[in-house]
Amino acid sequence: MEILPFDILKLRTTRLGEERIKRNLHFEGMEFDVVKLMRDMILDDSATAVRRGKNWYITSGHCLITINASSLTIITAHRLK
Repeated sequence: MEILPFDILKLRTTRLGEERIKRNLHFEGMEFDVVKLMRDMILDDSATAVRRGKNWYITSGHCLITINASSLTIITAHRLK
């Protein structure tokens, strides 16, 4: 992604969001910084961002990341089929 539509350093998630992301990406039980992983995925050259309503949808690799546009909270991430 050449230009980010938001400030990547302001990204955050909640405890429940972190658990949801780990579960959806099959990383349950693993300890790592979820926000850092999401930032790295968003900064990937092949990542694309689309805003629909109140959310940003970032496609990176085989994942779809959902971010609330106003709070920059990472809501969830899913593997794409």
